[in-house]
Order: sequence, then C-alpha cells, then structure tokens
Amino acid sequence: MACIRPFKAYRPAVGLEDKIAALPYDVYNREEAVEVVKGNPLSFLNIDRAETQFDASVDTYADCVYDKAHELLWNMVRDGKFVQEEKEIYYLYELTMDSRVQTGIVACASVDDYMNQVIKKHENTRADKELDRIRHVETCEAQTGPIFLAYRANDVLREIIAKTKKNPALYDFTSEDAITHRVWCVTEDADIKSIQESFDKIEQIYIADGHHRCASAVKVGLRKREQNPNYTGTEEFNYFLSVLFADEELMIMDYNRVVKDLNGLSEEEFLTGVEKIYDVVSKADTCTKPQAKGQVSMLLGNQWYLLQAKAEYMVEHPVDGLDVAVLQNNVLAPILGIEDPKTDKRIDFVGGIRGIAELEKRVQTDCKVAFAMYPTSIGELFGVADANLLMPPKSTWFEPKLRSGLFIHDISK
Repeated sequence: MACIRPFKAYRPAVGLEDKIAALPYDVYNREEAVEVVKGNPLSFLNIDRAETQFDASVDTYADCVYDKAHELLWNMVRDGKFVQEEKEIYYLYELTMDSRVQTGIVACASVDDYMNQVIKKHENTRADKELDRIRHVETCEAQTGPIFLAYRANDVLREIIAKTKKNPALYDFTSEDAITHRVWCVTEDADIKSIQESFDKIEQIYIADGHHRCASAVKVGLRKREQNPNYTGTEEFNYFLSVLFADEELMIMDYNRVVKDLNGLSEEEFLTGVEKIYDVVSKADTCTKPQAKGQVSMLLGNQWYLLQAKAEYMVEHPVDGLDVAVLQNNVLAPILGIEDPKTDKRIDFVGGIRGIAELEKRVQTDCKVAFAMYPTSIGELFGVADANLLMPPKSTWFEPKLRSGLFIHDISK
C-alpha cells in the first residue's frame, strides 16, 4: 500500500508566488535559462539552474554551481521569501490550461515504495542525467522539483479535494504561458487523516512525468541512509516531494516524430512501404489529426496522409500495441533504418504542445517526413507499468507542466 504523507513545506510568502514559480529546470538549455532569469532575481530558475549566476566559462556542473544553489535557496528562506508551515499538512495544486482543470495533492511519497515497486515507472533512466539532480538535491539539502505521480481515482480523495477548493485559495495567479495556478492548504486534522488512510488503501502509484528527478531523489535518500545507519524511517530523507493526480484529471498529449531522411528511398518507394502497414484513409493539403487509436497522420513532401494501421499490426500487448511502438517496429526501424530512437540523430521528437505547424516547419526545413501521433492514454501507461515493462522513448507528453519553487521539501533532518 502507498505511503503518501503530509509535510511542512517551505513555500513562497504570499505575494511572491508568481515571481518565484518557474518551469522545470530541464525545459531550458543554458542560454535560454540565462535569458529567463535576467531581471527576475526571484525566479526559482536561479536556484534550479544556478549556472545562470556565472559567466559561460564556468562549467554547468562545477561544484561552485551547486554551492550557489544552496546559498540562494537558504538565503531566500532566511530573508522570509519562503515560509514554512507550523504542522505537517497536504496541499492542493490546481492547474488550468485552455479551460481544462486538473488538481493534484502535494505530499511526500516513500523511497521504500519506489524500491518495492508500489510506485511504478514506465521509463528507464540514465545515470548521467540523474547525476546533476543528485548533486543539486544533496547540496541544497532539499527537493525542489516535484515528481508528477498518478493514481486511480478515489471517491474519498475526490470529495476532500472538492470540499477544500470551496475555500479561498492561498495562491491564485496566471503564468506567462497562460496557465492558471491555484494552491490550497489542507489543514483540518480529519481531512489529513482521511487522505493518508485513502492512500494507504491504494496498491499502486504511477510515475507520470519526472522519472529522472524521482530516481535522483531516491538515490539521495538511500545515500543518507548509508550515512545514518541508525535511521528510523521517519526522517525526511526517506520521502520525496510529489504531486499526485487522479487518472481522470490527466491529459496526455501526442508526442510526434520527424525524420531527417528517407533512408535512401524516394518518396514513392517509402510510401509503398508504409502502405503495407497502414491503409490510407485520406489525403489532403492540410492535416487531419488522428481521431482514434491506430491512426497516424503523416506529412510527406507537401501532402498529408491520414493512416490507419492494418488489423494484423494492432497487437494485444501492453508495449507492442502502443501506436508509437507500431510505428517504430514496422516503419521507423525496418523501412527508415532507425533501430534505436534514443540515440539515432536522424529522428527528432516534437511535443504536441507545439502543434501541427511545427511538424510542417520541420518538413519544410530539415526533415523529410513527419508523423502526428494519436496520444497514448493514461490507461495504456498504467498497463505498461503494471506489466513491469517500459514504453518506447517519448511516448507521453504531459501538459501543463508543474512549477518548481511553489513547494520545497527540506531533507536535512
């Protein structure tokens, strides 16, 4: 059963939340991060990407960068820009994008639950990508970016969320990307107890987004256990900062593919190969987006094709039955020669938030073909994780993104 516990967050002093909250650290490259923090000393990106405080001659992963992150964070706490709750509570975090609302419970999840696969993953992680966040968490002695978790909807939790949201919000602001963020504190002891007991009865929690942040937080917790062999399990380092959403709250967007060449084939030869796997439903100058599982929209030259996978390729398997896997296994690998999409530089991935126009732009500039996918469902994600399998790379794109800096989990104790 899942151990999802309340905690005493450090959070922005009221009135500073819109200035502090920032998109996740990995949304930006170094140059972009430098531009974002210019003129905004309160942006949490200053802490998440502390290399922005140095000139380009300083390595992104230098010791002084992590030391600066620690300094900036705890100076903001000392100066009252972050405040801490007096008791352990839960929080609600609501995000509204294009009139669509999703509300999560902010809490701390258990390192042991991750190790015992109560918290299930659907992606592999890379040690080199984990290392930066391990050093950031260890040096700051705090988790600063929440892990995006999902659970199957629960009536008790649904009712507490609805009741709490009738109260005035602690924070209520709209960020530059037009996402509205609202936060409430769950302070009533009875509600805190009910939330904890409800999660105690939930058998599986799923990582929706943030696999590397999660693995890094867990590894820091395990290191601290080694450094504290008499640990009791109640120390803060045994838990990691999370926001948990019911499956019914979530939207997964399409994660699309563009390929830079046709592997030596002409457009006609490539299309002939594709038509062995997919039926052409329609052709047009403009895109008809996929409307159902098994459909893919393909841009080849100046022509859009709406494709439907032939029945024999629609397999009943948690991974191989995914639309992204059908495309990879039957078109990208055997026809275009892209055997490993994680490492092949001929393929690129375009999040659905960028729209069809981005795919058209890429085909007009540096690519030969684009594929607009039907989104992977949350049920498919759960199915892969429950089977202890892994999705192909870039299978899911979650929007909106959780902001960093609204909740800080102190793991120094």
